[in-house]
Amino acid sequence: MTAIAIAPTAAVTMTSLEMVDYINSQRSEGEAELRHDHFMAKVPKVLGEGGVPRFRDTYINPQNGQTYPCYRFPKREACLMAMSYSYDLQAKVFDRMTELEQRNAPAIPNFSSPAEAARAWALEYEARVHAEATKAEIGTRREATAMNTASQATKKAAKLEIQLDQSKEYATVKRMEMLYHGTSFNWRLLKSTSVEMGIPSADVFDANYGTVKAYHADVWMEAYALAINPTGAA
Repeated sequence: MTAIAIAPTAAVTMTSLEMVDYINSQRSEGEAELRHDHFMAKVPKVLGEGGVPRFRDTYINPQNGQTYPCYRFPKREACLMAMSYSYDLQAKVFDRMTELEQRNAPAIPNFSSPAEAARAWALEYEARVHAEATKAEIGTRREATAMNTASQATKKAAKLEIQLDQSKEYATVKRMEMLYHGTSFNWRLLKSTSVEMGIPSADVFDANYGTVKAYHADVWMEAYALAINPTGAA
């Protein structure tokens, strides 16, 4: 017979209000108390903007009956927030939440009772279904990420192809210096000539600078009487 795993109860959590109260209870006498709004502002810095929405919650202020935002943290995130203040506080929060988990630990079912045994089997089945669904969701997200990466690579290749096509009509100073054996060219002259002729320069990829200016063949011919075609090099 397959062993039955005892399904856990709902995960223990700690709200940002509870954390602030707990942090203040651990502070030395005379040490300034931590404010809840300051703690709230620190959460995205510690946990990251992407993960924060999962932990958002609200509470009702008993003094005015109004609803305000707060966070509700599982054990891992509560420990990360505590660690942002001190390692000692992290250990205390970890111990506190472990204690709460142990208090909420489910009792072992009485398998001699058909009803309890059936409930245990049902909880085990639900846990397995949930685990498989989670795995499937993770797989879907990974596939989507891989497809997005491939799409970005395709776009980059297409952009590079366009730049290579442009290079048939445009040339950078670096390229012309290579073609004409180290001859120096003044980019300011090329720029002014480009403006005078009404032929705009083009931005092309460069491994060292990200992008550099390339000038049209007619601009090179006007400014230096040189062709950008390698066959025309001196």
